Amino acid sequence: MSNKEESKKDNSELKWFITVFITTFILSIVFSYISTNAISGLPILPAILILILTIFVGIFFDIVGVAVTVANEDEFHAKATKKVKGSKTSIKLIRNSSRVANICADVIGDICGVLSGAIAALISLKITESFNIEFDVQFIISAVVASLTVSGKAIGKNIAKSNATQIVHIVGKIIGQK
Repeated sequence: MSNKEESKKDNSELKWFITVFITTFILSIVFSYISTNAISGLPILPAILILILTIFVGIFFDIVGVAVTVANEDEFHAKATKKVKGSKTSIKLIRNSSRVANICADVIGDICGVLSGAIAALISLKITESFNIEFDVQFIISAVVASLTVSGKAIGKNIAKSNATQIVHIVGKIIGQK
């Protein structure tokens, strides 16, 4: 590889880093602001439902990130020649698997992890205040949230590995809509 090619690759990676950093920063602020303000005004049950939804969104995007990294591009070339909807987009996803996985698992997945922690803390305060509980339930709720997230992602990784082609194709169809 020549110095010019290495320099171009380094610039591309730096641009990607800056893009991911800024995107994550902005999304984190927006989602944290919205969720904190939305959750603080809700009763406990709807807040818990939003917490569960946030956990599942993180798990879902982790599944997509893993599926894209393990899917076989060759399977989509045959589909693309038959003009199967979503095949060309699926090929692009697989060819950019490191970036797609980074966005899905790291950016979105990690933001959901941080949000679920913040939501869990707000729910803990609501429970403590509502039921006049003397001890801090945040430790228990945080442990439940962490356990659901980690075990859900562990199960999700197995699902992603076993069903990578189908998952990537579904995502390709959704993204490929015009």
